[in-house]
Amino acid sequence: MTKIFLLTSILALTLFSVEIPTKSAKMREFSKSIELNSQIVQLSNAKQSIMSLVDGHIENYYVKVGQSVKAGQKIALIESIVLSDMTANFISLKTQLQTQEKNFQASKSLYEKGMTSMQELNQESIKRDEARAKLTSLKSQLNTLAIETDTLKVASSNYILYAHSEGVVSQILQPLHSSIKEETPIILVTKDQAFYLKSFLPLKYASKVKIGQKIVIDASDEKIVSKVTKILPEVDEKTQRVVLLSNIDSSLNKLYENAYTSARLYFDKTKKQVAVEKSALSFFNNEWVVFISKHDEHEAHDHDEHEHKKVHDDHHEHDDKDEAPYEVRVVNIVAQDEEFVAVEGVEIGERYVSDKSYYVKSQLLKSSLGGHGH
Repeated sequence: MTKIFLLTSILALTLFSVEIPTKSAKMREFSKSIELNSQIVQLSNAKQSIMSLVDGHIENYYVKVGQSVKAGQKIALIESIVLSDMTANFISLKTQLQTQEKNFQASKSLYEKGMTSMQELNQESIKRDEARAKLTSLKSQLNTLAIETDTLKVASSNYILYAHSEGVVSQILQPLHSSIKEETPIILVTKDQAFYLKSFLPLKYASKVKIGQKIVIDASDEKIVSKVTKILPEVDEKTQRVVLLSNIDSSLNKLYENAYTSARLYFDKTKKQVAVEKSALSFFNNEWVVFISKHDEHEAHDHDEHEHKKVHDDHHEHDDKDEAPYEVRVVNIVAQDEEFVAVEGVEIGERYVSDKSYYVKSQLLKSSLGGHGH
């Protein structure tokens, strides 16, 4: 049976002076949901070590721990004698190849005139090809080190490390000005989009969960929606629950690895039910209630389509002031999603206080104590 509490006339006058937004209860599809214990994790391939490919000495870091980096961004400057030798050899080999090419062309010209033998021409060809092979090999090594060989004019010992992908610098592994060997990890970068939500689902729901179903968590006062991407084939040994993995867009929030959080899994939609916004709910006398407007029953249909705020002002007729503007309707919550709750006790089309219900409740409590909101 619906329970109704009437506000006093003085309380009604107080509420008429405040803008109280209302909306109409509507039918909305809901799915069964369950609350889960979850943890923010990263997969093993989420972290990437950036390492030096040559021996050297760390001269400078271009980034700091916690800094976001993009692919191709400078990470560190390494002074390398090895690189200095390689670039010097490259320039020397390039000059040698030019000389060998001239010698070969000269021998070819003499051979065509019958002034030298085929053997001498072949020897010049071999020398030219050897020089070209050495230069090509060294060029490939320098390109691997991100050295622009096409514009290389003088020897250089400056070796710059670059980020391979977007992410956040999570750790600097080697101190500044330290000497390092080839293939030494320098910096650890955590890739973007590498966060996952690891959720633990009771076994009795295992047959209902599917790839693509929605899991919602609250983080930093913001809701994050993720989708189930993996259902692990083995249960967690400690909890004896099914493990679900859902991807999280880390750009939405500052997320912390290994943090535990509550989450809600939504199964496939089932049926439509009368719904109100979550902000309409108030806890009153140990029961969930919704404040129902009593004065706009005939006008509600004119505002349903736009769902705009309804404002009560001091121009109401005297007869309206004698009656409380709202009734307190006790409701039973039967389903919910991120924004709405399905309730029993409210009829479709009834207008309810969609926001500032806390104000209506506070005035009611003050009135019951004899304060009348003053």
